[in-house]
Amino acid sequence: MIRFLISAAIFLASAAIGLLVANAVLDDMSVDAASFVVVVVVFAALQGVLQPFVAKMARQYAPPLLGGIGLVTTFVALIITSLVSDGLVISGFDTWVFAALIVWIVTMIATLLLPLIFVKKAVGERRGSNEA
Repeated sequence: MIRFLISAAIFLASAAIGLLVANAVLDDMSVDAASFVVVVVVFAALQGVLQPFVAKMARQYAPPLLGGIGLVTTFVALIITSLVSDGLVISGFDTWVFAALIVWIVTMIATLLLPLIFVKKAVGERRGSNEA
């Protein structure tokens, strides 16, 4: 259960970082500060639900697309999040493409790095408490 909660927290944090970076880089994308938490939760939940579904569909009908599943689900999750929440607005085809690409890359990197940061911090705290 604790592993699941840690994984969920890392997934939410990486989604938040990805959306913040895309929002900072792209002029035609905006994430409303008042509804940021809702946007992140909706986006992350959609990513989690869409990933296995799209992977299954790709495996069955289009195996060459398996490598791009993360990018496809990020794009679809952004579309659905913008439809169900007024907190995410993306305008223009180029912005949609770059938003999906930026969020996907940053989320992937954050998902890899955040656990390492937490582990390093936990090890440091343990060493500090053992020395005291």
